[in-house]
Amino acid sequence: MAVNLALLALPLGLVALTHVRATARERAIERASPPLGAVITVNSRKVHALTKGTGPDLIMLHGASGNLRDFLPQIDLLAPHYRVTAFDRPGLGWSDDIGPEGTHLKGQALHLSAAASALGIKDPILVAHSYGGSVAIAWALHAPLRPKALVAISAPSMPWTGGLDIWYRLNSIPFTRDLVAAVAAAFVPNSHIDGILANVFAPHPVPDFYPSHGGPYLAARRAALRCNAAQINTLLSDLTAMIPDYSRLNLPVELIHGALDHIVPSAIHAAAFAPLLPDATLTVIPDAGHTPHHSHPALILAAIHSAAQRCGLR
Repeated sequence: MAVNLALLALPLGLVALTHVRATARERAIERASPPLGAVITVNSRKVHALTKGTGPDLIMLHGASGNLRDFLPQIDLLAPHYRVTAFDRPGLGWSDDIGPEGTHLKGQALHLSAAASALGIKDPILVAHSYGGSVAIAWALHAPLRPKALVAISAPSMPWTGGLDIWYRLNSIPFTRDLVAAVAAAFVPNSHIDGILANVFAPHPVPDFYPSHGGPYLAARRAALRCNAAQINTLLSDLTAMIPDYSRLNLPVELIHGALDHIVPSAIHAAAFAPLLPDATLTVIPDAGHTPHHSHPALILAAIHSAAQRCGLR
């Protein structure tokens, strides 16, 4: 009997240790990166939004594993020209998970459109990076708050070959999803996240402000890990389903992509996406990777101004 109890106590002790460590790290992360803007309620779920500036409405959507802090330098550049509202997407940053619909591009787009309407936003320009660009495409196709123009930076837009890595495969299974998220939140060091950031920003360095003010570790909380993985796991099927509707995107679209982007390659995505659109301009930056809004901010600002002019807001 004593042996059986000891064998039972060991896994229970590991579970308890994992929970305690994960909870402590999550609280420390949240203290270091608190909400910066307003937290509003939409359909009984919290949405975090930061608004600055005056002028035509401009909405910014961050990428996978991100939050609105990613855009802090760009918000300061844009605020003299636009009323900029950056959102934390569902389940990330300080926005609540919205359930199964939040794992899909359309569900996120409809939810954030409702949040924008609640804030009094009208005729927005959508500016979105990476996975956020995919949400912005779904927004332009499906949301009742119609955007006037779209600026998609390094955005997935077309199907790709090959599978996702082992992290996402494990997160597609309910039991292992909770287990790996808890272990990662408890034991994966910040240095591992820093290495991921270096890969995302390559070939350019991670901006100096990012580790302390960009909130990258918010994505290392258990709920955010599970939510982000669920969103990535449905991305390919969601994009594939949207392709027949791309011809309906009859608004000015600015596509900006780095030629050295190894995460969302421009040849697979932007270069194939642009010919399917009625009114698209594609800019490929030769020396940029996946984050041209940080490495080439002047080019991004110019593309946004161009979109505003093309849709009559500037």
